[in-house]
Amino acid sequence: MMREIFDDIFSQPPLDPVAAARRAMRPQLRGRFYKEVQVTEAEGGFALALDGRSVKTPARRILAAPERALAEGLAGEWRAQTDTIDPATMPLTRLANSIIDGVADARELVAAEAAKYLASDLLFYRAEHPDALVARQARAWDPLLAWASDALGARFVPGAGLVHVAQPEEALAAARAAIPRGGGDIKVAWRLGALHSITTLTGSALIALAVLRGRLSADEAWAGANVDEDWNLEAWGRDEETLERRAYRLAELRAATQVLDALRG
Repeated sequence: MMREIFDDIFSQPPLDPVAAARRAMRPQLRGRFYKEVQVTEAEGGFALALDGRSVKTPARRILAAPERALAEGLAGEWRAQTDTIDPATMPLTRLANSIIDGVADARELVAAEAAKYLASDLLFYRAEHPDALVARQARAWDPLLAWASDALGARFVPGAGLVHVAQPEEALAAARAAIPRGGGDIKVAWRLGALHSITTLTGSALIALAVLRGRLSADEAWAGANVDEDWNLEAWGRDEETLERRAYRLAELRAATQVLDALRG
């Protein structure tokens, strides 16, 4: 019974609260069906248990993390659920499911998807005006390009406007080499899954690599990825829908950073 309930909750992507509001509907939430949440030792890591029974991912794999700190993070999300279980409030659990089911056996494919962002990374495309935005982008992004050059040996070239800027193949190769991919260690899959998540959330593989290497925190990565949007919000104001969407994405980014921080530690 518990497996069927869990599948019903997590077999489909969580409904974005903004999308739900746009469709004038609410996601159908399952009631909480357990009392106790435990972390138990499992082969190769630490598993989540509800009322003493192991939890499975949608692909019927054990929901387990390679570090106790991550397993405790998963447990914390499940303990925080009240009368109903809302997957939208469980970003670490959703990320763990995607890593275990979708990344562990497809590392090269996932790494290649993340690497595609390098050729047209967010940090390369700068505004031509106004001057204040140009300066803000430079303050946020120039230090990251300098870091990529020093730490990764990847010298990239920024441009102005939306015209494609061809990057040196040597720089692309150096940055691609920093993306975790091979080996049998499950921690590699978790690092890769977290990096891929940050890449897609920010539009920047370089920002994701900076988080991977400990150069940026979650909030610093968020600020760097949202220079343009923050500028527009300051100019035109904020609305509830935008703030909900940003909060949802920020929670996703913090969960991915939590994974990288735990594995680095």
